[in-house]
Amino acid sequence: MKKKIFLILLGLIALNLNAQNYDQLIKKADSCYTAKNYKQSIDYFKKAFKFNSNSKNSYYNAACSAALANDKKTALKWLEISIKKGYDDIKHLKSDTDLDNLHQEKKWLQLTNDLQKKVDIMEANMDKPLQKELLSILKEDQDIRNLYTAVQKKHNYQNNKEGDSLGKIMILKDSLNLIKIIKILDEKGWVGKDKVGTPANLTLFLVIQHSNLEIQKKYLPMMQEAVKKGNEYPSSLALLEDRIAIREGRKQIYGSQLGTNPETKKSYFFPIEDPDNVNKRREKMGLGPIEEYAKHFDIVWDVEAYKKELPELEKLAKKK
Repeated sequence: MKKKIFLILLGLIALNLNAQNYDQLIKKADSCYTAKNYKQSIDYFKKAFKFNSNSKNSYYNAACSAALANDKKTALKWLEISIKKGYDDIKHLKSDTDLDNLHQEKKWLQLTNDLQKKVDIMEANMDKPLQKELLSILKEDQDIRNLYTAVQKKHNYQNNKEGDSLGKIMILKDSLNLIKIIKILDEKGWVGKDKVGTPANLTLFLVIQHSNLEIQKKYLPMMQEAVKKGNEYPSSLALLEDRIAIREGRKQIYGSQLGTNPETKKSYFFPIEDPDNVNKRREKMGLGPIEEYAKHFDIVWDVEAYKKELPELEKLAKKK
């Protein structure tokens, strides 16, 4: 009996380590790449990919490290996986100097030719004027937020005039961008990446995500239908559904929304429905384990501790 319990504990420990190790290994691999220690970077990438990974960008970055280490076979293998997982930036791929030593390989020519044909078909069906408009909106949306975040970080996230001023500008820009996005949604629907490309498609979600509750609820069914048709990512839908739930005073489903405790200044997860099974729901929507997500906010996820804290978190959420 003791042996069985011990084996179960080992299994649980292994699962927790798997959830934590992937991000850590990718970070080490990226650090080695930056330090030009490409062989060590390859080793970390190999270890990371033993865990489940759906990141096209991680495989692309791994291919760069392998190419720079002159491990052409591994570089081409990882590049092929990245493309299969959705990497389609053919212009960057062909101009990336990290991959220069692959250009004479037959596999390189095959991969780039096949991807170019795929991209050509996609672009032939794209609405270029709409794509340009959406990319312009995306730039406005992100530029002001990056500036606001940098200023807040400079002031250690304390109240400051500079941040307040930028916050007002951000609200104004959001309202103007929302008018444009509503017009697009009402006239053309939730256009997918096949019509405008991935970055432009993302603009629709971001602007709606930054809007008020009434607008979010109005366009939620449209976004849900877009996900069914493959015109939007399930992960984006999960974030919007969680945000609406929190704003309506309900528990979130996927654990994507966090607040800041006004007293401790520390981040916390808004109340989550059935926290024991949150990772199962996250996985279905293309989100990584909540343990990994929590690290970005300096939180160590402990589901048992979270359940004990839940009553206090519910009170804290109501005050927000």
